[in-house]
Amino acid sequence: MEEVLLLGLKDREGYTSFWNDCISSGLRGCILIELSLRGRIELEKAGMRRRSLANRKVILKNDAPTGDVLLDEALKHVKEMDPPETVQSWIEYLSGETWNPLKLRYQLRNVRERLAKNLVEKGVLTTEKQNFILFDMTTHPLTDGTAKQRLIKKVQDAMLGKWVNDPHRMDKRLLSLIFLAHSSDVIENAFAPLNDDDYEIAMKRVRELLELDMDTESNKHNTNELMWAVFSAFNK
Repeated sequence: MEEVLLLGLKDREGYTSFWNDCISSGLRGCILIELSLRGRIELEKAGMRRRSLANRKVILKNDAPTGDVLLDEALKHVKEMDPPETVQSWIEYLSGETWNPLKLRYQLRNVRERLAKNLVEKGVLTTEKQNFILFDMTTHPLTDGTAKQRLIKKVQDAMLGKWVNDPHRMDKRLLSLIFLAHSSDVIENAFAPLNDDDYEIAMKRVRELLELDMDTESNKHNTNELMWAVFSAFNK
């Protein structure tokens, strides 16, 4: 979650692009995947008719707190939801992007600000007030450039020097970072420093991942179905 935000933040200004309307839902996708990887939520069984990822509901697996405030807030919402909902619906509810007023209570508020504060506590960002003509805004400029450079190198390496040409051989959190950085429209920030040839190779490999059949991939050995369901939701 924090890594997607860090990729999206402008280093000196300390805020994400005003034109980026994708990162909000992307961060909610990160939250669902992290809850799944921590064994708290899962997809219901596919059943005899092998329902698609898009049609399967998110169900509670373990309601034990994770110790992360954002994750636990989302976990509480999943626990309260009756009947269960799909991954696509949960991304919309957690983002507040729903026309159903009864579902607005499931919105996770101030996610970017809360994640930024976590990065401030880790010494990666700092907090400032910036004055715009019509309003004041809290910003979080970068203070630890090496942390962001490590993140950028990790993303670049995954698509270039350490490319394994098989998503199931990639670490699940790293694979999720690639998919959701793309869905959040921030992956370009990791590839921008590359020379033209490496940039083309990296983007070609990202496109190869996006072109996978998510339902087929989710059926392979030792995978995480909910993770692929989130990828599928953003890849409609």
